[in-house]
Amino acid sequence: MSPKIDFDKLSFSIMPGETMFISKCKPDGVWDQGAYLPYGDIPISPAAGVLNYGQGLFEGLKALQTKEGKVVLFRPAENAIRMGEGAHRICIPAYPADKFVEVIRELVRRNIEFVPPYGKGSLYIRPCLWGTGPVLGVSPAPEFTFMVYVSPVGPYFKTGFKPIKLEITREFHRAAPKGTGGVKSIGNYAGAMLPAKTTKAKGFNECIYLDAREDKYIEEVGAANFFCVKGKTVITPRLGSILPGITRKSVMQIAQDVMGMKVVEKNVSVEEAFDADEAFCSGTAAVISPIGSITCEGLEKVYNNFEVGPVTRELYDHLTRIQLCEEADRFGWIVPVV
Repeated sequence: MSPKIDFDKLSFSIMPGETMFISKCKPDGVWDQGAYLPYGDIPISPAAGVLNYGQGLFEGLKALQTKEGKVVLFRPAENAIRMGEGAHRICIPAYPADKFVEVIRELVRRNIEFVPPYGKGSLYIRPCLWGTGPVLGVSPAPEFTFMVYVSPVGPYFKTGFKPIKLEITREFHRAAPKGTGGVKSIGNYAGAMLPAKTTKAKGFNECIYLDAREDKYIEEVGAANFFCVKGKTVITPRLGSILPGITRKSVMQIAQDVMGMKVVEKNVSVEEAFDADEAFCSGTAAVISPIGSITCEGLEKVYNNFEVGPVTRELYDHLTRIQLCEEADRFGWIVPVV
């Protein structure tokens, strides 16, 4: 039976698909074959490592429907690689990258009726990797679970592709140097809820975090990567305690190889961001969101009179056209589902 979904009213909220995937693994690192099961609650020990010590990761990617009715994925192997690197950091056996991609493709096929029509959203895919075995001491769990579920979603920001208002927080830091800020650990996200709630109460869309070492360099925009543009140069914070975003990586390659711009990864001070011609943030959920203004300690920098800047627009157009198979996929990023 087809799901009754009003695709015209989708938001970025959970509306689970029909089928999910679960696989388990012992400390020997060998994952079982796994199974596709109806979406629903799962049994878990109260002493599970993921519940008591936050031993868990997640990923996020999307399936999109093209004008021709094809359903495609965008760079799923990159999600598999990033999850594997994060698994090493928190002592979980990595789920095999080739199996990861095939599981995603098959799960989308099994939930194909939940993929929104062209232009009406996407099917958000959430792979999780958890320490689910019981453990009392602070050590890796004795059993691990890889699980994937899906949900049709609309835009991450309710404004859509329109400039957003951001505030630099001096009250909170996101991640410490040499910590887990560079992996998609679940523990990175609970701490971001209060900063987001605080800044949204002031009328901003999200907050910008500064580095925890010197409190002067921009790191991330909530859960998105930060970019600014000066002339013919695209600038983004260097990796370290920030997440190596797949959209970030794609934006950098498009800027350099398609648009002929210079791309620089460096420490980006507040002053340099305020001096930029444009600013935007990127991520799987938001894709690219233009930044209309940044406020720091009462001082506001407005970009392009709250209009989308030309470089931001062109980057967004190239990226979304590639994702929807409306521009040549010169980089081999698109993986067909059906």
